[in-house]
Amino acid sequence: MALSGMRGLSVFISDVRNCQNKEQERLRVDKELGNIRTRFKNEKGLSPYEKKKYVWKMLYIYMLGYDVDFGHTETVSLISAPKYPEKQVGYIVTSCLLNENHDFLRMVINTVRNDIVGRNETFQCLALTMVGNIGGKEFSESLAPDVQKLLISSSCRPLVRKKAALCLLRLYRKNPDVVNVDGWSDRMSQLLDERDLGVLTSVMSLFVALVSSNIEAYWNCLPKCVKILERLARNQDVPQEYTYYGIPSPWLQVKTMRALQYFPTIEDPNTRRALFEVLQRILMGTDVVKNVNKNNAAHAVLFEALALVMHLDAEKEMMSQCVALLGKFIAVREPNIRYLGLENMTRMLLVSDVQDIIKRHQAQIITSLKDPDISIRRRALDLLYGMCDVTNAKDIVEELLQYLNTADFTMREELALKAAILAEKFAPDLSWYVDVILQLIDKAGDFVSDDIWYRVVQFVTNNEDLQPYAAAKAREYLEKPALHETMVKVSAYLLGEYSHLLARRPGCSPKEIFAIINEKLPTVATSTVAILLSTYAKILMHNLPPDPELQEQIWSIFRKYESYIDVEIQQRAVEYFSLSRKGAALVDVLAEMPKFPERQSALLKKAEDAEVDTAEQSAIKIRSQQQTSNALVVTDQRPANGSLPVSQLGLVRMPSQNMEASTQGQASSREEGMTDENGSINKVVPQDASTADLLGDLLGPLAIEGPQVPTVPGEQKDKNLLSALEATPEEAGPLALATVDDQPNSVQPIVNIAERFNALCLKDSGVLYEDPHIQIGIKAEWRAHHGRLVLFLGNKNTSPLVSVRALILPPTHLKMELSMVPETIPPRAQVQCPLEVVNLRASRDLAVLDFSYKFGTAVVNVKLRFPVVLNKFLQPILVSAEEFFPQWKSLSGPPLKLQEVIRGVKPLSLPEMANLFTSLHLAVTPGIDANPNNLVACTTFYSESTRAMLCLIRVETDPSDRTQLRITIASGDPTLTFELKECIKEHLVSIPMQTPPPAVSPVQPQSPVSPAAYNDPGAMLAGLL
Repeated sequence: MALSGMRGLSVFISDVRNCQNKEQERLRVDKELGNIRTRFKNEKGLSPYEKKKYVWKMLYIYMLGYDVDFGHTETVSLISAPKYPEKQVGYIVTSCLLNENHDFLRMVINTVRNDIVGRNETFQCLALTMVGNIGGKEFSESLAPDVQKLLISSSCRPLVRKKAALCLLRLYRKNPDVVNVDGWSDRMSQLLDERDLGVLTSVMSLFVALVSSNIEAYWNCLPKCVKILERLARNQDVPQEYTYYGIPSPWLQVKTMRALQYFPTIEDPNTRRALFEVLQRILMGTDVVKNVNKNNAAHAVLFEALALVMHLDAEKEMMSQCVALLGKFIAVREPNIRYLGLENMTRMLLVSDVQDIIKRHQAQIITSLKDPDISIRRRALDLLYGMCDVTNAKDIVEELLQYLNTADFTMREELALKAAILAEKFAPDLSWYVDVILQLIDKAGDFVSDDIWYRVVQFVTNNEDLQPYAAAKAREYLEKPALHETMVKVSAYLLGEYSHLLARRPGCSPKEIFAIINEKLPTVATSTVAILLSTYAKILMHNLPPDPELQEQIWSIFRKYESYIDVEIQQRAVEYFSLSRKGAALVDVLAEMPKFPERQSALLKKAEDAEVDTAEQSAIKIRSQQQTSNALVVTDQRPANGSLPVSQLGLVRMPSQNMEASTQGQASSREEGMTDENGSINKVVPQDASTADLLGDLLGPLAIEGPQVPTVPGEQKDKNLLSALEATPEEAGPLALATVDDQPNSVQPIVNIAERFNALCLKDSGVLYEDPHIQIGIKAEWRAHHGRLVLFLGNKNTSPLVSVRALILPPTHLKMELSMVPETIPPRAQVQCPLEVVNLRASRDLAVLDFSYKFGTAVVNVKLRFPVVLNKFLQPILVSAEEFFPQWKSLSGPPLKLQEVIRGVKPLSLPEMANLFTSLHLAVTPGIDANPNNLVACTTFYSESTRAMLCLIRVETDPSDRTQLRITIASGDPTLTFELKECIKEHLVSIPMQTPPPAVSPVQPQSPVSPAAYNDPGAMLAGLL
């Protein structure tokens, strides 16, 4: 743009640049804005030149970061000007100043359309550029047909068609409905025959967007993409202006190969052969040269070709060639190429039959751990972790342990976790595993999580042959003068349990073991003191015949801690002292720890949670959908090294079905269905993390076989899934499930399904369904609006269950992804199926698990309500009166604040109601309401639409009549306020209290209130508001 003739604009820019400080600049800008505002008021006296000049000044001021809240009419009016200089200014400034939702844009839609359909190519380009920059729903609905006509027109110049393709791409991203799939399949096929590479590059960008959302409609375009690659690879008919450092249009090559990765496979043998010839030529013709620009372009094409080769599962020979090429790249000096080589070699691990070839480059990969660039070191660590197996585990783990001494602090936690996981998965023998973990704790104790030493304790406890060796190693480490506290914990635990196995070795008498452990007592933290006290009690138990001197020393320590400030330590000291005076009875009371039940390692689960796939997301998603079942199967047989086989847990998106019902109808049905047989409320006592069982995480998540309860008589089943959801508890019956047809299942549940469902609404683990053949359990973890659940399917028989099918039918407010379930569950085995949940908005609609299997001739099909309910996405928060009342007053009246008098409430005392609120993740806050008969609670609701939303609850009770109360709920979202009120109302009225159920699984009780939520409530509330 030529601004040399605008002297006033040049002077203004010069004045702004010459300002000495920000205040001078602001004064100069305010002065100029005042001048512009005055001149615009007398718009009739403005010449086109002056209007252009002032609009340019407005744009410059806007670019400096100042608000420009006037002059939009003058700017938009320039678009209608008949001359190019004024029209150019109007389009450019409008694109910068206005967004897609601005009201002024409606004034120019007709003008923009006239420019697009007109014959002036310059005006067409200006209009297309502005539409592409702003986008917006109104532009897409009004102008998309005209843009499409320009794109497919054979009379338009390539310059206009390029801009039309990019403009349509922007409109499609804003509103996918502008492109009709049925009509565009053939049009896109014709557009891919375009000879002009500029138009073809723009069209390919549009094609990538279209095919990413609908593969089936564009299969006819696949051969055209391969022909484009052939043309570019052979450098046929490629103009010089599209050749970049001797590489024919690298941008078009990359986009074309990316588009091909969305297609799951190539069926036509001729097309597949032609594509592999092109890929072979790219692989053979790429090398590292001195020119940086050529390197960047060539390797962009090369690495996209590698991704396509992996996606298409090429022959082993080509895969080997790819690995050899990557091995060359990870050894060059250029850090960018080394990084890409390591990253793509990590991707190659997803392909079978190439791991052995990758192992040939193990030495070079280990060398990359010492690279000055931390990003390269991270990629090398990921690659070593992925390529490790039983053949090279010892070498890789030893290298990682050596690297631990010099690694960055930012990498040590990840390094320690991966070394521990590799040692567990591929240990040649368990003694080596114990050595590795103890070295790990010794070298990087600050970065070793509790899960790591919990796991080694589990292995030692479950393997009697390992116990003397582990105790001896712990004794050796305790002799070191400087020892990390985690090492003190694990050593004290091992010696407390198994030091009696070393009694005949020199230096390992009970007295000597006590002395060396007691040296650490003054320097350890409170949590470690608790373990040491347990160790002293165990030593005293094994001290036979009793040593009076040792006994008195240990008793004196117990007496010292009987008045300790920490309740846990105080309780242990008092109880151990009392128990130790019982003599021989102490042996029975403090018996050796029993073996832990086998389960999936917490370390492996943590690695799966933290894993981030850097490959192209769309291609990997499609590949994962094509793979066979990847659910984790745990059988009764245990591997020799004591660890459980774990496969990669992928996700497959399940179809979403609309199961909405009227809120009023649901509320009335729940109120009419009040009963004392189909619901439960568990009293959950918050448990402090510091007092929890340190080895609690090692317990199994679910017992496949639990004590059976009397069979519940079956009632009428509903044909329709929706009717089952809307039915009252009496109508649904105690089973709360529906069968596929009118024929009742020959196999009946042996538990009360509705009771199980109501219990799981208030806790995160337990049994959802059980019959004589199968048990279905759930274990869940909730973070903000995300949920991670595991569905446990346990076969209780000695024969397999076949034709197994599990389908999640989510309501519209939830996104749910369930891993594929294997069709057969082996005898006496348990299948674990991960399930991801995302809450989109507040709603009480329920998801349904449609589950079926076949055992012998019996076919069982049940539909179970799934306990993903509103209170799962609540996080309790404590607030003070100073924080509560301003928010309470600011949320005045419906629909943000709702009040209702509820009658027919279960008669609950205030402590019982507080326990109910706690189980619903509502933090009861005492002292806010002056009336002692009232309750005030606060919580935070998380969803994808509202993120964190503060909710305030007040309950007013009548001491003379506990069957009625008044509840007031306030939040910043009307829907959330109503749904939360109805949710609390259901639990106060419709769901009865539950008698304590028989223990079904050894799941540790967990507090629904996270201790971290109480760290700084004032700061958390301020962040929410």
